[in-house]
Amino acid sequence: MTRVTVGGRLHVGFQNLSLAHNRLYGGVGLALAEPRLVLRAERAERVDCDDEAASQYVERVVDSLDVPGATVRVDERLPRHAGLGSGTQLALATLAAVAGAYDRDVDPRELAPALGRGGRSGIGVATFERGGFVVDGGHPTERFTTAPPAEGEWTVPPVVARHALPDDWRFVLAIPDAGPGRSGDEEDESMRSVVERADPGIAEEIAQLVTQHLLPAAATGDRAGFGSAIARLGRLNGAWYADEQGGVYRPPAGAIIDRLADEPAVAGAGQSSWGPTVYALTGADYADDVAAAARDALDAVADGGRVTVARPRNEGARIERS
Repeated sequence: MTRVTVGGRLHVGFQNLSLAHNRLYGGVGLALAEPRLVLRAERAERVDCDDEAASQYVERVVDSLDVPGATVRVDERLPRHAGLGSGTQLALATLAAVAGAYDRDVDPRELAPALGRGGRSGIGVATFERGGFVVDGGHPTERFTTAPPAEGEWTVPPVVARHALPDDWRFVLAIPDAGPGRSGDEEDESMRSVVERADPGIAEEIAQLVTQHLLPAAATGDRAGFGSAIARLGRLNGAWYADEQGGVYRPPAGAIIDRLADEPAVAGAGQSSWGPTVYALTGADYADDVAAAARDALDAVADGGRVTVARPRNEGARIERS
């Protein structure tokens, strides 16, 4: 049996969505220790999976590895379509678990496209591999244009920068009881619309923000500088997405972010991917207070929700064979 444990991820934003620049997308994000996915697999003569979302990946992995089948059980689940990277982590954990059950060594980066992952952002694959704070290099613009290549006909974007984050940082996650974030065909259509009209000037401002503020803050463990930079990056991305999601942030994320950003102990707050998850960066000593503020914000501007205090994860998925 092989057991895989991996946390979620935050997607802070993209570096460029304009066709006027040489490279498109270029994800920025980081790995979390919580919430997490725990999945185990054993050899079998057919596919037997207790999780509907995982079943499609088990079928693909069994076919790709040319093995008869696998029994797969999902013991802990990441929230789906919440902006925490559940799809990519589930796909790659399934790959690693089934391969491990058959004593196979596989390269998640190489096989992710065959599982339909890593098509735009490489953050989910990179955080599965090594964790940490990650910036990827995106794709050549002429390759992706307004739509990605056919599934599997891409390579995962290269990692151009990675830094471990301090162990005493905490990301308070506020997940309102709202509809799921965009995914699949709906996400593809929204991204196509955004790319077709994206302002190239925003990408130029983001480039300066990433090189002069965000990367130095990550390298030196400057929490205030890092928080300020990711919050600004999220707002700039929101300017691209405003027509698609009903504002710079997807409602009610903006109201939650405003409340958390006013907390003295919060270094920066933003929306992960299409939401609805909102994150706030603070220190371990202040996490309980910020979590209480997040609960108050959810009660005030949403119909309730969940709050999780997450540590940064500076290592890849844990894979245990027995």
